[in-house]
Amino acid sequence: MATMFKRWARGAAVAPAESPPTVASVDQRPIFLDTLWLDDDSAVRGAELPRFSAMASDDVDGSGSEPILARARVALRDALGASQPVITRDRFAGRHDALAQLIAAIEQQRLHVVIYGERGIGKTSLVHVFADTAREARYLVLYGSCGTDGRFDEIFRAFASKIPMLYHRSILPTTAAVEQALNFDTMLPPGEFGPREVSDLLADVVGTRVILILDEYDRIADVNFRRDVAELIKNLSDRAARVQLIVTGVASNLDELIGFAPSIRRNIIGLQMRPLKVEEVGQILRLGEAAAGLSFTDAAVAMIATIAGGSPYLVRLLGHRAALAALDGRITNVDVDHVRTAVERTLTEWNGTLPRRVQALLAGDDAKARWPLLVAAAEAGTYSDGWFVAADVGAQLANGGAAAGIEAELRDLAGPYNLIEVEERPGEPRFRYRYPGVAALLLMSASLARLDR
Repeated sequence: MATMFKRWARGAAVAPAESPPTVASVDQRPIFLDTLWLDDDSAVRGAELPRFSAMASDDVDGSGSEPILARARVALRDALGASQPVITRDRFAGRHDALAQLIAAIEQQRLHVVIYGERGIGKTSLVHVFADTAREARYLVLYGSCGTDGRFDEIFRAFASKIPMLYHRSILPTTAAVEQALNFDTMLPPGEFGPREVSDLLADVVGTRVILILDEYDRIADVNFRRDVAELIKNLSDRAARVQLIVTGVASNLDELIGFAPSIRRNIIGLQMRPLKVEEVGQILRLGEAAAGLSFTDAAVAMIATIAGGSPYLVRLLGHRAALAALDGRITNVDVDHVRTAVERTLTEWNGTLPRRVQALLAGDDAKARWPLLVAAAEAGTYSDGWFVAADVGAQLANGGAAAGIEAELRDLAGPYNLIEVEERPGEPRFRYRYPGVAALLLMSASLARLDR
């Protein structure tokens, strides 16, 4: 299909490669934002009603240029779609080092692993691809996503219900439990139970190795749940059980996820997900190139890397939309103009999810005057469910600033403007944007502002 598309587009106009954009200061606010806060009514509506370009089965009928374009769009969606995490190895790119570290920690060191980093940095995609790789090596990998009301006994009973009794030390292959396809959950007590019962059960796993993945662990609010998980990790390690835990969550450091638990530090390893490098961004975008017969200019790759801030989610989102913009123009090279179109469309959509009052506020003169503070607050709230303190904002500002003065400005934004919410705590208050979309919009806008237009 890629060859067909290249042959069809051979005569199309191709924009020449441009040099990478230079970096501007953080306080330079993109001018186009002033006009993006209004609803976008500029789309030209043709006489015919829009139609789907492909069937629900992803098949495209017909011949000529339009079906080829439709197939390219389907291929781009599969290669660069950002709406879901990557779950297959053929779509995984840019995180080979992290995958190798995770495999080594599990296989060679027999440690439990805590994967942490900011949102959209690729934690869930990493564990899905790791699970696929581990299952190929005959590991029994079980995945669980945590929620704010999650309970220790419920989650681990669900895990136990997926471990066949065949792997329990006390069960022979010819026993009735195996013939009836019973699982480990039948050996747990009814009602609530704790880490001791789970470790007693899992310590008797034989014939395989079990990996339990607790994804989005930062959403767990119950301190008792976290305490029980820490105790379980210690018990499993002390008994050399053939069971290991992988915990993932949004955090800036290890302690934010597991708390202060010195007793298990020798049993775990922290794996911080760092931002993607430019060459790793290129690896992801090459998936789209190979799928749809397109090519990203070096300048386009550099621009996506800068604006995405190393986030695999944003790399895929902007790469996908920029490639679609090129297809709309019937050309094969994705250049910086297509990336800028993708960014502006994304910002417009994000802005549309905000209340009208917030849109007007961010487009006003006061927001322009406080632009560096607003961006610094968005950056400071990258971790810990968006919460930050005044000192965190000061650390992000180029010239620092006194915490007292920053706190006063934040309170002003939390008061009359109602843009930020405040939580009073002993010692110092903490703040966060009332609407999460504001922080995401500000961060991408700031990245675009850093580029020389």
